[in-house]
Amino acid sequence: MLYLTVKRETLISRLYLFPWNPSQIQAVKQQEMSEGSKRILITNPEQSLKLNSSFRLNIPFSTAINPKRIHLIHRDSTTSFFRAIVKMTGVDIEMELFSEDERTVWKEMVSHDEFVTDTRSTSAVLGAGGPAESSLTGSAEQQLRSVRTEFVKRVSGPVLNELLDGLLQHTVINQEEMESVKVIAERTEKARDIIDMVLRKGTESCSRMINLLVELDPCLCSLLQINTVGVPT
Repeated sequence: MLYLTVKRETLISRLYLFPWNPSQIQAVKQQEMSEGSKRILITNPEQSLKLNSSFRLNIPFSTAINPKRIHLIHRDSTTSFFRAIVKMTGVDIEMELFSEDERTVWKEMVSHDEFVTDTRSTSAVLGAGGPAESSLTGSAEQQLRSVRTEFVKRVSGPVLNELLDGLLQHTVINQEEMESVKVIAERTEKARDIIDMVLRKGTESCSRMINLLVELDPCLCSLLQINTVGVPT
């Protein structure tokens, strides 16, 4: 969960790093909202971060980042977060998270247009988790079509593989269709093929895909503002 706050010409970022925990996500969200923050969508890591590992954050234009590293463990107490200060708000912000062996595990570029609306005093939040303030309306097919671009951009590789298995189990796709998609190496191309294949099959198939996605990645669905839907009979 990444939160940005802009006050005058200073950008303060807070990157919360902790295992999936709905109560902690909600607590962080409420804390940030009490300070006047609001959410903007960001990308997820390509792969899950490993527990009991430490991570380092780098932001090129930052004047300070504390702490230097965060150890990813389950916590009952206050969640850990990086706090970075950037004195320039007229530039795009590059963020990169490194593992213990200095491999890049997450990277994001945030355009200054996304967080600068009033340089005298304004807040912006980038994050994931917690229930969405509103949900999309319309048929399952309409909802799925409306989130197609963001789904392709944000869904992770492991979720796509589990989604394929679930679609096969619920007879939304057949074995041949699953195999044709599973061999695609590039994540965005695979995501694009899956959602387009389901969209061609109509509302019932779209309903099943949405329900599977809510089960597999509730955080992503919160960002996309889609919830469980009834399956037409």
